[in-house]
Amino acid sequence: HLVESGGGSVQAGGSLRLSCEAPDYGFDWGTTCLAWLRQAPGKEREGVALTSRDGTIRYADSVQGRFTISRDNAKNTLDLQMNNLKPEDTATYYCAAERYLSDSGCLLFKRYNNLGQGTQVTVSS
Repeated sequence: HLVESGGGSVQAGGSLRLSCEAPDYGFDWGTTCLAWLRQAPGKEREGVALTSRDGTIRYADSVQGRFTISRDNAKNTLDLQMNNLKPEDTATYYCAAERYLSDSGCLLFKRYNNLGQGTQVTVSS
């Protein structure tokens, strides 16, 4: 299973680093499609950043230039560095891992459904 950590409360302009661990993952982390998604109250879940098995990285337009996704295949971890946070970044953030997506499927946020329990990020103005 996936375990997220690193959430918290910060003021606008601040930074947080989210981490996701999968200590019991029974597959090759390096060939797994990985992503961060988020969901704010009353809103649909949306993709934030993803990294495919070949290293391709994509970001939502709203976080481009502020967030950085990274993976450590040796440690089965996925991180999200979030800088210059804005109040609209407030949400529950979820780590997602998909083992069986195609290469093209890896690049679609809507294909990520295997999520962790989430970690709350609150940004105040």
